[in-house]
Amino acid sequence: MAAPAPRRDDAPEPSFADLLAQRPALSTDALAGLMMEEVPLARIAQAVGTPTWVYSAGTLRRRARALCDALREAGLDATVHFATKSNPNLAVVALLAGEGLGADVVSEGELRAARAAGVPASGIVFSGVGKTEREMRLAIAEDILQLNLESAEEAEMLDALARSLGRRARVALRVNPDVDARTHAKITTGLTENKFGVPIALAPALYARLCAMEGLEVVGLATHIGSQITQGVSSYAAAYARLGSLVRELRAQGLPVERVDCGGGLGIPYRDEIPASPAALAGTIKAGLGDAGVKLMLEPGRWIAGPAGVLLSRVVIEKQSAGRRFVILDAAMNDLLRPAMYEAWHGILPVSPAAFHAPQTPADVVGPVCESSDTFAKGRNLPALPPASLVAFLDAGAYGASMSSTYNARPLAAEVMVNGSDWSVVRERQGYEQLLAGQRIPGWITRPGEAR
Repeated sequence: MAAPAPRRDDAPEPSFADLLAQRPALSTDALAGLMMEEVPLARIAQAVGTPTWVYSAGTLRRRARALCDALREAGLDATVHFATKSNPNLAVVALLAGEGLGADVVSEGELRAARAAGVPASGIVFSGVGKTEREMRLAIAEDILQLNLESAEEAEMLDALARSLGRRARVALRVNPDVDARTHAKITTGLTENKFGVPIALAPALYARLCAMEGLEVVGLATHIGSQITQGVSSYAAAYARLGSLVRELRAQGLPVERVDCGGGLGIPYRDEIPASPAALAGTIKAGLGDAGVKLMLEPGRWIAGPAGVLLSRVVIEKQSAGRRFVILDAAMNDLLRPAMYEAWHGILPVSPAAFHAPQTPADVVGPVCESSDTFAKGRNLPALPPASLVAFLDAGAYGASMSSTYNARPLAAEVMVNGSDWSVVRERQGYEQLLAGQRIPGWITRPGEAR
């Protein structure tokens, strides 16, 4: 399989106008500046402070419907389960549940979040390579749709637990098709060297073993080859063709295969990528699995939530050093980790209407955390941004807040959702008392000023 074309370092940056044109939830107003739907982002920053995540309800709805429509128009019997790991905010999950989406979860916390948001247990799929006994107990007690098993060892653990509870757990076997998704190495999941699933060559024998386990109700297969896939649909085509062949092989052995979980991973254009469309993905699923007579499932996360969010941040100071211009923000890598972890590119727009049309010069955009990796962009063309200026990081609705931390004892940022002209805080900013809550100093530690 051909390697992805390398990005040219000298490729021109998208202009501010280019970035706006691809993001219909965002616009500029001559007086109010950058808007999300009908709400000025400066108004949110003034009321809530920064850094703050802001999500567009309209974008979430529009993209969820577009994906479901593409599957339906392709004639596929398919359900969509939002990858909760991309954004577990209860308001986001609840809104998508209202659009008919289920949830794909990978932890007890995500399962509980999905249920709290109103996702029915019959719409929840539990994935992940390291499910604990406690998590398995909860999944069985909730009677969720299925658990995706990743190994023979995990199957034996779940079988024993289910039998001890007098129950049967519905499961699918996650198969590793050994397909290169041609994405970042840290988010590739479908190669034999990755920790996920079982090699496809070993799947028939293990599937038969699972079907013989009294504590398991085996319903089908699952796969997931990676995240942020932008190199067309050829990787999907290879994976689904192999899954289709496996379905036929298992049925030839008299084994039941009711459904196939096709995973997620469809990418979005952070910069100038041209990912496949939902229609192209649906067509690829149909080509590989459309005649298999199975119910289909998808687990999108980024494609739905990524373009729906921005991270609002305020400039602390600009400085010049060794001939470089540094724009230092109050947001940091503990808020938006993707640039530090994946070398990810995010569009950055000024919020001020005047700054949007002002002359630009290259700048390194950095945060205040004491790490050189706390860098969002290098040499990015930006207007002058004096202290207190606001900027918005684009496409931050997925793997933004969900990957944030309190490194450097920085509280977690607030989260806001916009719906037309309305907006609401959907997660309060963490306070310093909350940040320190739960920590204890043992009595045998003598603090300064205390008698020994």
